[in-house]
Amino acid sequence: VTTANLTNTNWNLLYLIAHDCYKMGHFYYAAKAFDVMEATEPTTEYWNGKRGACCGVFQLVIAGKEMKEHLLDIMAMLSNDSNPQSNFILRVMRQWCADNGIQDY
Repeated sequence: VTTANLTNTNWNLLYLIAHDCYKMGHFYYAAKAFDVMEATEPTTEYWNGKRGACCGVFQLVIAGKEMKEHLLDIMAMLSNDSNPQSNFILRVMRQWCADNGIQDY
């Protein structure tokens, strides 16, 4: 995905989805949107949104309010991220998965 492929309307919709989902606690969808935005236009704002949303998914999985499959999807997303903070977040998530019998991570 490149900026040239996203029309202004599509970009605005993606931005709205990312931010509104984050505000409403729908972190999985916010993370997916922030991931596309960051891949298209790497900025600190989009990385911070993605990082926070990924951690939000993790928190909801721990609380039993989010599907474990979403956590595995988020972990795959983070493993493809070049930001060094991704490795630290993944290490914590992998340890929790190991401690809680979640496989395929």
